[in-house]
Amino acid sequence: MAQEEQKLRQDIVDIGRLMYEKGWVASNDGNISVRLDAERILCTPTGISKGRMAVDDLIICDMRGKKIAGRRERTSEILMHLTMYEMRPDVHAVAHAHAPIATGFAVAGRALNMAILPEVVVNLGCVPLAPYGLPGTPELSDTLKPFIPHYDAILLGNHGVVCGGADLWSAFHKMETVEHVAKIALVAEQLGGPKLLDRHEVDRLFEARSRYGIQSNSKATPGCPITAGDVAGDVAGDGRITVTREELIALIDEAVRAGR
Repeated sequence: MAQEEQKLRQDIVDIGRLMYEKGWVASNDGNISVRLDAERILCTPTGISKGRMAVDDLIICDMRGKKIAGRRERTSEILMHLTMYEMRPDVHAVAHAHAPIATGFAVAGRALNMAILPEVVVNLGCVPLAPYGLPGTPELSDTLKPFIPHYDAILLGNHGVVCGGADLWSAFHKMETVEHVAKIALVAEQLGGPKLLDRHEVDRLFEARSRYGIQSNSKATPGCPITAGDVAGDVAGDGRITVTREELIALIDEAVRAGR
C-alpha cells in the first residue's frame, strides 16, 4: 500500500472517530470519502460505526460506485459523493453526518442562510437547504445538483449535512463550522432573534476572501446570505414573512375595509 494511501486511510479513521465523539453520528450513520486519483475513491463502508473503524475496514470504489477493493460493502449513499466529485473537480473529499443542531434546522425546513458570523460568510457564504430525497437513491443526489456547483456545505432536508473540501480535513472543518453556526443561530433565536450584518458588511467580507487566502464557489446573492436589509422578506427561509407591528395593523385595516 502506498504511503499516501495509508495516510488518507488513517485520516478517515481519525475523522470518523472525531465525528462520533462530537455526536455528529450515531450507530452506523455517516460516511466519508476522498479521491485517490482520477478513477478511484477511498471511502467508509456500510454497517460500521465511524467511531470504531480501522484502516483495513475502508474500501476503494471506482467513479461509477463499483467496489474494486476491500472486504466490506460500500455505503448506499456513495452516489451522493460521486455526484459532488463529478460536478466539482476542486472537491477532493466529502463528509456526510447528522450533526444534531444543523440537522434540526434541516428537519425544521430551515436553511442556515442568515448573515450572523463573519467567519461563516467568508468561508461558506451560507448553507442552503436541499429538499428531501430518499437516502441511498438517485433522488437524494438529484436534490443536491442545483446547489453543488455553488456551495461547499449543504443541509439535506430531514436528513443531515454534506460538505466537500479540498482535502479530508477541509471537509471535516466545514462540517464543524456548520454545526457551530447552527448552535449560535439557535441560541440567538432563543434570545429574541439574531441581529444580522448588513449588505455592505457582507460584500466587504466576500471581497476579503482573497486577502484571507480563501477560495469558495459561493457568491453574495440576494438571500444568500440574508442580510439586515432583507429582514422584511423571508428571513427564515421557510416561507414566513416578517412585518412590523405598524405594517400588520395597516394590513388588518385594509382587510377590514375590503370586507365591508
